[in-house]
Amino acid sequence: MTQMQEPLIRIEGLRKSFGEHEVLKGIDLSVMPGQVVTIIGSSGSGKSTLLRCLNLLETPDEGHVWFHGQDLAGEHVDVNGLRQCIGMVFQSFNLFNNMDVLDNCTLAPVMLKQASKEEAERTALEHLAAVGLSEFAHADVRRLSGGQKQRVAIARALCMSPEIMLFDEPTSALDPEIVGEVLEVMRSLAEGGMTMVVVTHEMDFARGVSDEVVFMDQGIIAEHGSPEQIFTNPQNPRTRAFLSRYLG
Repeated sequence: MTQMQEPLIRIEGLRKSFGEHEVLKGIDLSVMPGQVVTIIGSSGSGKSTLLRCLNLLETPDEGHVWFHGQDLAGEHVDVNGLRQCIGMVFQSFNLFNNMDVLDNCTLAPVMLKQASKEEAERTALEHLAAVGLSEFAHADVRRLSGGQKQRVAIARALCMSPEIMLFDEPTSALDPEIVGEVLEVMRSLAEGGMTMVVVTHEMDFARGVSDEVVFMDQGIIAEHGSPEQIFTNPQNPRTRAFLSRYLG
C-alpha cells in the first residue's frame, strides 16, 4: 500500500446513543484504500453500531464520517448515491425470498444504476461464479443453505461495484461446518484488493487476513494495531482478557 494516500473512510469523534444508553463514545478511525480492518470485541461493545454508522443505517448523534473526503452527515450529501459505493453484508442475509438468485443480484444495478438487464445479468453471473454459485443462478433462495445464501448476499453487494465492503458478523448465523466457505470468499476478496471493514468473532480470519485489528470495549476503541501486535502482544488488559478465551 503506497503511503500518502487519503483514507477512504475517516471517522472522527463518533457518538451514538439509544435512549439513555451511549453505545459509541467518541470513535476515531481511518480506513485506507485496499485495507482490511477487522473489528473484534464482546457482544454489546458497539461494533455493529459503528459499522451501521458508516453507511448511515444508523445516524450518528455527534462526530463525522468522511467518505472520499465528503462528510456523510453534511446537509447536501447524496446519501443514496454514496451508499451505492458501500457494499453491506448482514448476518441475516437480507435476500428477497420472492426472487431467484439472479434477480436478487440484478435488482439494484438495474433500478439504481440504470444498468441494462443484460449487462446486470452478465455482471451477476461473473460474481456468482466467483463465489462458487454459477449453477444456482435460477435457484429459489429459500432452498439454499445458510452458507449459500451468504455467498449470494456477497455477490449481490459486489454487483454494485462498491469501493468498500462492510461485513456485519457475516458468519454468526451459519452452522460451523459452512462458515469456512464464506470466509474463503472473503479471503479471496481481500487478496483481490477490496477495501473491507469486517465485524467478526472469527479470530483466525482476523489474525490471518487483516491489515489492522480494532478491539472495541464498552463503546470505545480500547486498542488497535497490526494482527501481530494485537494477537501476540496486546497492551490493554481488556484486550488480553478478551483474547485469552480464543488463544488459550
